[in-house]
Parts: sequence; structure tokens; C-alpha cells
Amino acid sequence: RQRPNVFWMKRLGAEVVPVKEGTRLLKDAINEAFRDWVTHMDDTHYVLGTACGPHPFPEMVVYLQSIIGKEARKQLLETEGKLPSHVYACVGGGSNAMGIFSGFLDDPVELVGVEAGGEGLETGRHAARLASKDGSIGVAQGYKTCFLQNADGQMKETHSVAAGLDYVGVSPILASLREEGRVRFEAATDREVLDATALTIRKEGLIPALESAHAFVQAFKEAPDLPRDDIILINQSGRGDKDIFTIADAFADPEWKSFIRKKAEEYGA
Repeated sequence: RQRPNVFWMKRLGAEVVPVKEGTRLLKDAINEAFRDWVTHMDDTHYVLGTACGPHPFPEMVVYLQSIIGKEARKQLLETEGKLPSHVYACVGGGSNAMGIFSGFLDDPVELVGVEAGGEGLETGRHAARLASKDGSIGVAQGYKTCFLQNADGQMKETHSVAAGLDYVGVSPILASLREEGRVRFEAATDREVLDATALTIRKEGLIPALESAHAFVQAFKEAPDLPRDDIILINQSGRGDKDIFTIADAFADPEWKSFIRKKAEEYGA
């Protein structure tokens, strides 16, 4: 599912090593990165893109991502003269959510993180660590947080229509903020996400990434019950261009399938 992203990364000069072990999701990529790091410490640094892992990585990522919240807060005060009543962000590992939330932690603003509800929380096929009853505190990959794990501490398989939200753990900083009651967590199902994506494209001309669309789902649910002069802020953390294959499949677009077949024939597949 990440092939479009990998294509662009390689164009930018990156060497991308695919993970071939386990479920080949983010959990497994982190495991492999750790193994390589500890084997080649003399000439290798470990860099994690999300707000997880051992100290100081979560704090480093949050600090770097905090520019999102700082700029959003500044621009809202300049253009609207007041802060939003609600801020919504999708939550995988937690980097984009902490980035936007950090600008409003000390303000009377409700912060809402939206996790991957997958096929429904009741099905077990989801990635909601904090919005469901399935998450529990554990230690893995060098840090303590809320994981989707069984009674023996083994990590469960996860599911989400969005490749960036199917991580089995979550930022320990977000887990702490949930425990303190500072951040509320909800979950959006795959179907809700696809519907919100279609609505946003049609009404706003924006193409949100499927990850970001989780935040749109919850905002759309709650907006009708809020005062008309309230401002709500949704963090669109990614573009949906990368998700065109997933979205086209979900909507069963016959013209898209015909196009793919023709391209496959050209490649001799």
C-alpha cells in the first residue's frame, strides 16, 4: 500500500529496504530498524518518524512537529481573533496529533484524537488502542504505552484502510494525556472514512489522505451540535494522492480497473 510513497522516496535519493518478516506493517519495520541499528551502532543512527519508542525519541518528534500547532494557533488568532473550540487529528503513532495538539494544550480547547476503527471495534479488526477496550499497558520496542496485545503480551494483528494508522502501539505522551483527561479519543470505521473522503473531495475540493480523513469523520459527526460561531480545526496531515489505488478499489470504479488492466498488459503482466 505504500508503493506510491516509496516511489517518491527513491526519486529523492533514499534507499528503501522493505520488511519481509511478520505482518510487514510499521511494528515489523521498527523491529527490523532496531535490529540493524544495534548491529551497526558505529556508523548508524536510529531516527523514528512518529512519537513512539524509547526516550528521547517521542519528545524529539513532538518538539519538531510542534510547529504545526504553533503556526495554526498564530494564524487563527490573526485571522479570526479567537481560538477553536475543538481540534481534531488522526492518531496512528501520534506525530501529527501531538504536532497540532501541542499548540493548544494550555488553552480551553477540546482536543480529539481519532483512531482507526477498521471494520468496527466489536470485530477486533481495528487499530484503536485508546478509543477501544482492547488496548492495555505493556512494554515493547523499548517503551511503555498502550498496546493492542493478548494476555501474554504478544502484539495482536491490526487493520485499517489507512496504511499509516495500523500501528499496534501509540505515543506514550498521548496515552498519558488520555489518562489525564486532556485528550479525548474516538474511532472511525473504514466505511466512515471513505464516505468522509468522498464528501470532502466533492464539497471542498480537498483530497485528504485516508489517515487524515479519520479526523474529518469525527468533526463531521460533532459539528452539527456545536454553536454556529464555534471554530473547529481539523489537521489534514497528508494528501490523498498516495491513496488513489485504495480509494479506487473501495469505490469499485470500473474505469479505473480498466485503466489498471491496460497498464498491466503494457507491462506484460
